Amino acid sequence: MKKVILLLMIFCFAGIGLSAQDGGNPRMSPEDFRAKQEAFLTEKAQLTKDEAAKFFPMYFELQDKKKALNDRAWSEVKKGKKGNLSESQYEEIVINVLNARIASDKLEKAYLTKYKTILSYGKIFKIQGAEMRFHRELLKEIGRKPK
Repeated sequence: MKKVILLLMIFCFAGIGLSAQDGGNPRMSPEDFRAKQEAFLTEKAQLTKDEAAKFFPMYFELQDKKKALNDRAWSEVKKGKKGNLSESQYEEIVINVLNARIASDKLEKAYLTKYKTILSYGKIFKIQGAEMRFHRELLKEIGRKPK
C-alpha cells in the first residue's frame, strides 16, 4: 500500500512539474520574439508596409551580427569568472570585451547608412526609441509572470 501511495505522489508531482514547464515558461521562441518586435517597431515608428518589408531584413541581419559579437564577449567574461588567471589573461579578456562593444557600435553606424536609404531620420529615431520601450515592456511582462 505504501508503494502505491508513493507512486501516486511521484506521478502527481511529475505532472505538476510538466504543466509548470509548459505554461509557466516566460521564454518565447526566437521567431515569436522577432514577430512581436517587428509588429511593435512598425506600429511605434509608423512604418508603411513597403518600408517595413525593406527595413526588417537589414534590421534582423544587424541583430544577428550583434548577437554573435555579444556571445563572444560573454564567452570572454565566462573565462574571467573561472578565476586564478594571470594579470595578462585578465587584460586580454577586458580588451576583447571592449573590442566586441566597439565592433557592435561600428556595425550600428554602418547599418545607419543602409537604413537612411529606406527611412527618414525621423523614423529611424522613432525606431530607436521604440526598441528601448519594447525591451522595457518585455522585461516588465516577464517580471509579472508567475515563476
